[in-house]
Amino acid sequence: MASLHEQLLKAGLIDKSKADAAEREQRKKAHNHTAKAQKKAHKTGESLVDEAKLLAEKALQEKAERSKELNRIQREQAQQKAIQAQVKQLIELNRIDRKHGGLAYQFADGSKVKKIYVTDLLQDQLAYGVIALVKFGDGYELVPRQIAEKIAQRDAACILVQNAGSLEQQAAAADDPYADFKIPDDLMW
Repeated sequence: MASLHEQLLKAGLIDKSKADAAEREQRKKAHNHTAKAQKKAHKTGESLVDEAKLLAEKALQEKAERSKELNRIQREQAQQKAIQAQVKQLIELNRIDRKHGGLAYQFADGSKVKKIYVTDLLQDQLAYGVIALVKFGDGYELVPRQIAEKIAQRDAACILVQNAGSLEQQAAAADDPYADFKIPDDLMW
């Protein structure tokens, strides 16, 4: 888009000498205005403050702060994704096969009671803390205790069942006053 000066020249409304004179006059007025403001500020002891410059600096600072905040949020999201990927990989590589499980094992997932099918051996290992039950996507998997501890370091919400280790249970069994009483084999809990 051409300037008003150029448009008026093309239209023939003004000639070149008048346009140049008007432009010089405009520059003189602007220069005189700033010179007067500087003299006045110098006489009164005030510093000359350019409001436009201050507003521009303030806008730049606000933009930088917004940018920093967005970068922080993006870093946190990337870190969360990395942690979830590590948890997923740990579970996929170390999950225990529970096919052929005919025994229902019930557990709490939040406020709901869920059920998976395990073998007798897996149920005993869960009870003694040798293995743990973790949430994996929409399903559930069994992993060794050491892997469950690594997962808990990254995201404790994934661990649903991790019983105390067998050493603690053996120590508690030594102090158990009912240790002499045998539990019937046909008792179902």
